[in-house]
Amino acid sequence: MFKKLILISLSTILVFLVSCSPKHSEIVVAEYGDYEIKMDEFEKAYAKNVGGIEAAKQDSIDEYNKFLELFVNFNMKLRDAKVRGLENDPAILEELDTYKKNIGVSYYLEKELVDKGIKELYDRRRDEIRVSHILIRKDKITDEEAKAKAYEIIGRLRKGAKFEDEVNANSDDQFSKKNSGDIYYITAGSVLPALEEIAYSTQVDSVNPEPLATQYGYHVIKVTDRKKRTPQVRASHILIAKSKTNNDSLNTIALEKAKGILERIKKGEDFGTLAKEFSEDPGSKENGGDLGFFERRQMVQPFDETAFNQEVNQVSDIVETQYGYHIIKTLGKTEYPSFEDEKQNVRNIYEKSKRKDDYQKLLNQFSKEIEIVTNDANLKEIISNSDSTIVNEDYWNSNLHQNFGDKVVTIIDNQSFEFDKIVDYVLQNPKNANAILDGKSIPNFLNGFKEDKIFEIQVAKRLANDENFNSLMQDYKHGIIIFKLQEDEVWNKMKMDSTAIKNLYEQNKDNYTLPDRVQFKELLSKSDSLMEVYKKELQNGANFDSLLIKNKTKGRSENLPYQNELKEVSQNKYAQAAFALSNPGDLTDIIGDEKGKSILQLVKKDPARHKTFDEARPEVTSAYQDIESAQLENDYISRLKTTYKPVLYYDELQKAFKN
Repeated sequence: MFKKLILISLSTILVFLVSCSPKHSEIVVAEYGDYEIKMDEFEKAYAKNVGGIEAAKQDSIDEYNKFLELFVNFNMKLRDAKVRGLENDPAILEELDTYKKNIGVSYYLEKELVDKGIKELYDRRRDEIRVSHILIRKDKITDEEAKAKAYEIIGRLRKGAKFEDEVNANSDDQFSKKNSGDIYYITAGSVLPALEEIAYSTQVDSVNPEPLATQYGYHVIKVTDRKKRTPQVRASHILIAKSKTNNDSLNTIALEKAKGILERIKKGEDFGTLAKEFSEDPGSKENGGDLGFFERRQMVQPFDETAFNQEVNQVSDIVETQYGYHIIKTLGKTEYPSFEDEKQNVRNIYEKSKRKDDYQKLLNQFSKEIEIVTNDANLKEIISNSDSTIVNEDYWNSNLHQNFGDKVVTIIDNQSFEFDKIVDYVLQNPKNANAILDGKSIPNFLNGFKEDKIFEIQVAKRLANDENFNSLMQDYKHGIIIFKLQEDEVWNKMKMDSTAIKNLYEQNKDNYTLPDRVQFKELLSKSDSLMEVYKKELQNGANFDSLLIKNKTKGRSENLPYQNELKEVSQNKYAQAAFALSNPGDLTDIIGDEKGKSILQLVKKDPARHKTFDEARPEVTSAYQDIESAQLENDYISRLKTTYKPVLYYDELQKAFKN
């Protein structure tokens, strides 16, 4: 009974202790003044600093300890900044607001437009769609007539008319007409975005209910197949070419030759060996017919279809194209890559093919959600008085600014914008330098301004509650504040003591040295016999510079830097040869390699030595600044520690990233 009571008591105590233990995130890892740093805050900051949670988990306790010290110092600085009122400093708030506007749109577009667009494109590119179309051109009839005709065709198709019959009767695309309108397989990112949308949203054997409008006319689109895409195949072929004059008899002979080769393959002869012997494709013949890997539509359609539809190592029957008769062997197929492996490629495709279209859709959506008013009367008056004013700083002295700069030209989301603000916006883009303000440019500039302002306003609303963005802005604000503190406490207090700098140089002379250096001229020739002639002329007193002019050949590229100034001797055999000479004007013997022969003349040499104070001044000054700034920083941290008396609980960091 007594043992039982002890066990009950112990279990009660354990429950009590567990219930009183702080949650992992609430563990206090440091205190300074009346403030605490908890585990959750520490872990978030550390993970952000090293690139993520997984990287943070791999680090040592020593690294956690060092970071905690820096993090406490950082937080004490922020607390000091708050005491000084820097958080509400107008200059800091203005800089933050400007940064927020500039980065906000880019952040939002990357997250909501590009990232989503890339993922959608990647998912779509898993499949390929086979499409047929009927084209109604609008070059011989009006746009409305072409559009009406396309709708009539769609109506008949929905009532049961055959697509092939409508193609033959109505399509103005003569190329696809002979193939019942087939335009073959397409892949997302490789066609017009509007066609892609239709193709990937239409069921197989169905016709899109709306015609597609392009610069060519109106297209009635039918999807005929959809299947998992093979990104690339590798194929080998044997080509027996057709007659260049399209002679039927010669083509028959070529076909029979191809059939004979195919029979030999079927009996077991090596495909590559036969390709080397018989193929009439000079580009692949010597490689046993191997064409390497290729994507859809890189080959003519009959060849493409065969290579992609066959199994690996399967050999085709005779395939006829305009080039001749092919025997095709499929050698390999690639699998669709993972998102991470394919992401950059898909991004490149997206940027080229779809971003502009998606951006315009987003702009249209944003524009519908807010009120935009253009003051046409003011705009007309400004244009009529623009008098070809140039877009540069002189605008602010112009009559256009004086008389019309304060005229409101647009109101966006209840915010009024005067003409001066439009011009200021234009001036910020170097592309607009010295453009003329006139009836054509002013409306264009205004449209650009409205577009940017619409995005700025709408994005700001959407990011108001975005946790990641607000965290990013908070980090940037902290950065501005810390910069201001460093300016006040370190850089503005730093004094450049010339005597101290000179003393630092004297104490550390061995840190400021120059290696062996040399300056020389080079007489270069690719002719051994000519160089022998030059050598004799120099021995007989000829002027080296005169021979350089006469020779007209520049020195070796690696020696050109040595012609005008002293350069390091190491790692250049010509510099080493010149440095071995004794006096300025001395000449080397003929030296060189298969690229040419040279004679070098010493101009100047400077053996390894300590730098003079003037030569070392930039380095010494930089070192002095580093020492001084470190001392001022330490003094500042010491004052903060005196004020806040920080306590760091290193033992608690044993639990970091263990939850």
